[in-house]
Order: sequence, then C-alpha cells, then structure tokens
Amino acid sequence: MAFLLHQARFFTTVNHLRDLPATARPEVAFAGRSNAGKSTAINLLCNQKRLAFASKTPGRTQHINYFSVGPADEPAGYLVDLPGYGYAEVPEAAKQHWQQLLALYLQTRAQLTGLVLMMDARRPLTELDRRMIEWFEPSGKPIHALLTKCDKLTRQECVLALRNTNKEFDEYRKQGYQGKLSVQLFSALKRVGLDEAHAVIESWIAPQTNLGETDESDKPAS
Repeated sequence: MAFLLHQARFFTTVNHLRDLPATARPEVAFAGRSNAGKSTAINLLCNQKRLAFASKTPGRTQHINYFSVGPADEPAGYLVDLPGYGYAEVPEAAKQHWQQLLALYLQTRAQLTGLVLMMDARRPLTELDRRMIEWFEPSGKPIHALLTKCDKLTRQECVLALRNTNKEFDEYRKQGYQGKLSVQLFSALKRVGLDEAHAVIESWIAPQTNLGETDESDKPAS
C-alpha cells in the first residue's frame, strides 16, 4: 500500500513565529514529551530512518521542523515536528521560549488541521500533556493520541491505558472540547498501529471526497 507520508522530505526549520513558511497547504503537528519517541515515530510513519533527528540530549531540539509530503514540486501538505517538552535540565529561559512558541503556533496557525499527541503508553496524559491539550483547545481542531512504546506493556495493560485515556478524553468532551479526540496504541519497534495512524494523518492532509458523489461543479451545463 502506498502512503502519502512515504513521500516526505525536510522543508525548513523555524525558531520564531515570524519565520513560519507562507504556505497554504494543510499542516499536521506532532507534539510530545522529550522521551515519548516522537522522532522515531515520524521516521517510521514516513518510512525513513533519519528524516526527523532525535537529539542525544533530550529537550535540546528548540525549533519547529517542517517536512513536506507528497510530490516534491507540489506538496500535498506538511508534517510539523514541534519541540519536545518536559525535560528538567532545559534552561528556564528556553522553556519559556518554547512554551510561547508552541502555544501561539497551536492557537493561531490557520493551516493546522490536527495535532498528533504522542505519549508514552506507560505514562499517558501527564500534566504537560494536558497543558498541550488546553493550548490547542481554542482551535477546535482534532487531536489524535498515539500511546507509544506499547510493546513494553502486557495486553491487559494496553487495554487499561486505552480505557483510561478515553475516560480522560470523555471529561474534555463533557467540558465542551469542540475538536475530535481519538487515541490508539503505537509501537515503532513492533510496528503496531502504523496503518491506523497513517489513515488518520493522511485524512487530515488530503481528505478524500466520497466516491460516487458528483460535485455540482462537475455536472454538465443544461
């Protein structure tokens, strides 16, 4: 099966909102704690080994990295790798810069169609993950959570992690969260949940019209 994400390449790096590319194509952002396996997951989803770089020192990646997907001459959209968060040894000034950058990007970027939130399946929805959801909430756009490293859990523990995350998402819904909230298990090592994640992300980048429906503009003039 061919995936749009398999046509991915580095596009640009941004350290300030003023430098965000003036593109009109859809963007899907990836967020997560510094040790949630974000870079590894992006590489697997794009079928490349070194597209997204994982710093040897977690928390040191301070930029927003853009990857275009689709044909090189006319990309269908962009994957946006946000700085990892939650690493204690990062200087406070850097933390403040990232937080402002992340919050403003998530709340104001019109091209952003959805957020992939990566959380270690053994420790989902930490305080910082909840803060990320709260930052994104005003956008009214969907969040799809990947519970990474699920290979480290037993089957029963996986079921429990999914159930507990869904319960917390239900609370957000009751409180009026407008965007769709969904969650799945994911393991880069065992390639668990790969097709499901592809389907969600690619539906945000290139939504397909229902087959069999005829667009009014395509009908011949009478």
